[in-house]
Amino acid sequence: MKSSILIVDDEKLLRWPLRRKCEEWGYAVDEAADCGAAQAAVRSNTPDLILLDVRLPDCSGVDLLRSLRDEGFLAPAIMITADPRIDDVKAAIRLGAYDYLTKPIDFEALQITISNALETSRLRQEVGTLRDQMQRQTAPLEVIGASAKLQALNAFVRKVAASEASAILLQGESGTGKDLFARVLHADSSRHDRPFVAINCSAIPEQLLESELFGHERGAFTDAKTAKKGLLESADGGTFFLDEIGEMPMMLQAKLLRVLEEQSFRRVGGLKDINVDVRIVAASNRNLEDAVRTGQFRQDLFYRLMVIPIFIPPLRQRREDIEPLSQFFIAHYNRRFRKTIRGLSPDARKLMLAYDWPGNVRELKNAIQRAMILEDGEWIRPTYLPLQPEGAAMMTSREAFPNAAPASPEWQALPSGRLLPKLEIPAPGTSLEEMERAMVEQALLQAHGNQSQAARLLDISRDALRYKMKKFHLGEAEHFEHPAAVPQA
Repeated sequence: MKSSILIVDDEKLLRWPLRRKCEEWGYAVDEAADCGAAQAAVRSNTPDLILLDVRLPDCSGVDLLRSLRDEGFLAPAIMITADPRIDDVKAAIRLGAYDYLTKPIDFEALQITISNALETSRLRQEVGTLRDQMQRQTAPLEVIGASAKLQALNAFVRKVAASEASAILLQGESGTGKDLFARVLHADSSRHDRPFVAINCSAIPEQLLESELFGHERGAFTDAKTAKKGLLESADGGTFFLDEIGEMPMMLQAKLLRVLEEQSFRRVGGLKDINVDVRIVAASNRNLEDAVRTGQFRQDLFYRLMVIPIFIPPLRQRREDIEPLSQFFIAHYNRRFRKTIRGLSPDARKLMLAYDWPGNVRELKNAIQRAMILEDGEWIRPTYLPLQPEGAAMMTSREAFPNAAPASPEWQALPSGRLLPKLEIPAPGTSLEEMERAMVEQALLQAHGNQSQAARLLDISRDALRYKMKKFHLGEAEHFEHPAAVPQA
């Protein structure tokens, strides 16, 4: 895109060669003969640079520059004058003019000055953008909620963050915000200006997890062409967040225990100890005490992590937080989707407060996002909230879409209330993989695209569901809001 230049001079014979040269250099050019025309030009099409004569018929160039600066025009200005000694030039420089040129114009000097001024302006804008990004990244993390439980939890988390604790365990159901509290623990600590490194132990295959965590030496295994630094080394001096630590293999649990005890480890295939200074924040939605009892989690690691346990209560136990969280996400998606939705309608608020939120804050966020996409009015209505109040039967696809073609297979309710697909004997030649894909699609349809609910229907973890969605090339939530997404019989 061409940079634009506004030439402001009352002498047409000077504007013409300036315009010709600037266009020859590849710039888009506009002209103004006086202050009034210049202000109108800036307001209608803000230029990237202004060439401004010091003397104009209706005001001085300095007064015009001052007026434009007051209106927020920050693009560089190059002053043009017949007498560089006059006070107006000095005043213009104090107002932020980039430079000045004297008449008659040296076009070679003008070309260089314009190029330098535009480059300086571009760099300033980039620096400003980066500074804003850094300020947003380092701004205090906000934990949204008004309940007494959340306020007490937030105060405790910030107290722990400021301590010298080297190991912290976050426990809570999926979707309660364990990752947010992990970041709060980092942001409010003395390590806040050092790295925050996170890994999900259930999202990486067991054979790769060790190398990701601890790194490897060259030749440690077939594909190890070069040495690789692990994530623990990358987190040196900062915080290392291990999400879903309950899924970590037992062998790696022993190596992690050594990190906690000695702050050292060896890379895969390495002979040298590597020392690190990291705070370990672990999280799990499993009951690790039960995992210890069944031999799936090391008892010594469990007790080492349990020095400072933090339990995050589910959303159903702090319903006072539902409305503040809803308003927060509505404001977020108003900005993202460029909408002006004011909030929840009374009926929607009642439905939100009655719902049990098995997927917790993550489910609430997804519900608001879906409603914000579909809602055209000023208030979110129950129509677009994929929820049922506690104790109510889940609406079936047949009830939601009575005119839709029959979907096969249908769903059956077990005595426990859990819904499972009623599968018929598959046609000859149907593979197990095809049946698995059909079950995943149907679970997503029944859950209206909510991955947490679909995972519970299938009795698998949410990460396992996401893996299967990727494996079968299944889309995101919006593809599972109508029975047409289910293969027909």
